[in-house]
Parts: sequence; C-alpha cells; structure tokens
Amino acid sequence: MTPAGTAGLPGPHAATPAGKPRARALGIPFGGTPARWNAITDVPGVQVGYTTLLQGDCVRTGVTAIHPRGPGGAADPVAAGFFSQNGNGEMTGVSWIEESGTFSGPVAVTNTHAVGIAHAAIVAWTVRHHPRLTGAWLLPVAAETWDGYLNDINGHHVTEQAAIDALESAASGPVEEGSVGGGTGMNCYQFKGGSGTASRLVGYAGTTYSVGVFVQANFGSREELTIAGLPVGHLLADDNPMAEYFAQPAGAGSVIAIIATDAPLLPQQCAALARRVTLGLARTGTTGSHFSGDLFLAFSTANPGGITPVSPPSGSVPKASMTSCDSSRGVSSTRSTPLSCKAPRRPSSTP
Repeated sequence: MTPAGTAGLPGPHAATPAGKPRARALGIPFGGTPARWNAITDVPGVQVGYTTLLQGDCVRTGVTAIHPRGPGGAADPVAAGFFSQNGNGEMTGVSWIEESGTFSGPVAVTNTHAVGIAHAAIVAWTVRHHPRLTGAWLLPVAAETWDGYLNDINGHHVTEQAAIDALESAASGPVEEGSVGGGTGMNCYQFKGGSGTASRLVGYAGTTYSVGVFVQANFGSREELTIAGLPVGHLLADDNPMAEYFAQPAGAGSVIAIIATDAPLLPQQCAALARRVTLGLARTGTTGSHFSGDLFLAFSTANPGGITPVSPPSGSVPKASMTSCDSSRGVSSTRSTPLSCKAPRRPSSTP
C-alpha cells in the first residue's frame, strides 16, 4: 500500500523498505535536496546492516553496523572528527580519533550494556575478513544508547554473534528505519524512537557531494517536541506512561549520530561537521540534558588510500604455522604475532 501524500516523491523518500511512511510522505516540509535514497548510504561506499532481537515481551534490542568504505575497505582509514554535546554515554575509539583524526574499520551502535560485546565483535569480524590488519592493534568504534525501558537490558541478549551478523548483513541502498537494529528498544521525546537516516546533496566549487546521517535516537521530554517549527509536544502530553516511569531529570536519554560525506574534509572539518548535529537536534525541540549522552562522529570517505599508516617493509612480517594459541575461527594461516602470542608493540603511524 502506498502511503498517502507520496505523489511526486521518489519511492525511497516516501517509504522505508518495509513500507513505513517517511516524514516527507506525511507532508512535513524539509529543506534541501536529498540524494537517491535519502539515507547515509547515499555516500558512496557506506553500507548499513542490522540485527534486530525481538523475544517474548521483554527483549527489544539489537545492533546497527556501519561500514564507512564497505566491508572490503575496512583497512583504509577515513578522516574523522568527534564531538560530545553531553558525555553521559559511550563511544569507544574516540581518543585515537581525536589524536590522529582518523579511524578504520566498521562502527557498531547498540544498547548501553552491550558496548563491550559490539567492540569484541568488530575485532572478531576483522580477524575473519582482514587478518593482516589485526596483526598490529584495533581500536573499534562502538557506541550506545539505553533501551532499558522496553528491553531487559541486563539479560545479555546481544551476543557477539548477533553483532557479527549485523556487520555481515550490511548493504548499500535504502535503509530501514524505526524499531530496527540498535534502535529497536529506543524512545524519543517519550514516543517510540529508534534508528533514522537522511541525506542531502551539497554543491561546492562546481562539484556535488553527498552528506548522510544516521541517528540512534533515545532522548527528549514529551513537552519539548517540535515538528517543522511547531511546538506540538505539549499538545500531545496525554497517554505518556514514561512520565511516571522515570525518576531522572526531564529530557534524560541519549543520541548517537554518525555523519558521512564524500566531500574531501580534513579531520578538523569533520569535527566541525559533527558539532553541527547540535543545531539539528535543537530544531526538534531538545535543549539537551546533563543526564544525556549525545555523541557525534563525522567522517569523510574522500581520497581512499590517502591516509596510510606506517607499515613494516614488504616481506618483513614473519610467517608461521598456526599454533595452539590461534583462534579456531577461520583466519589466515600466516600471522604477524610472535609465536609466544605476546602482542607486538604498536608501531608508530602517520595520520
């Protein structure tokens, strides 16, 4: 069934792959020109995958995976910048991002108590698909928001395999929204929240670039909600079970935003782009909360191969047969780790 109000809208702009109407199909006006999918995957190379866990009445959670250069490009770093609007949250790997202005490998977004599992899953996935990359060290990016209102967050329902499944399922093209992946159990403005995405085409110096955003939304008080400039939240205050559930200050929650572009930005420019997320969130009504974790990561996929860590000379990596120290997973038969299984010292790298 075609959603009402979709006349003249490209299919992916009107509805999600599952047929849910998107905001434009409801007649909500937005500025700018979306790219083909109106999704973060409009940035060439970016792929998104989900694992959604729905079990009984109390398991509503999952994992979202984002590959900046696709699964095959995990070893090619991207220029990146990070911004924390408020730090009551977690995004791993940002110390190195702020130091070097880069990161490599996929990003995972899940619930608060599954960050370590998602982090470990990225390592396991990389061992499987890019074993040479794991011979030095990995600093995966795993982020979270809290889904404990709808989900049994302490039940350890997100497993390493569930996170690997999200990484393996990633694809380009239209992206599902709402209660999927890491956003399955999230709330926003005390309505059902979750996963969302959009894109815009931006022209500069005669070239058109894509900017895409993915958000895991879990923030805001009902009365703050603003849609297209209209403060509608206070008109929708009835039937709000969350108002009695929480003892935290109004607006407590979290939001993770991942911003991708193919524009050739420097790391400092990526950080400036990440800071602009605060302006977009403010247009939806939120004023931010001290008890919220609002963490934003922006990266540029331009200039593939342009950020190359210092590597050992060709042929200098020792080869050896698999030993009892090796994982039983399917990894390469050659290794750069000494046979004693002691981790090698981290080589210096040049951003």
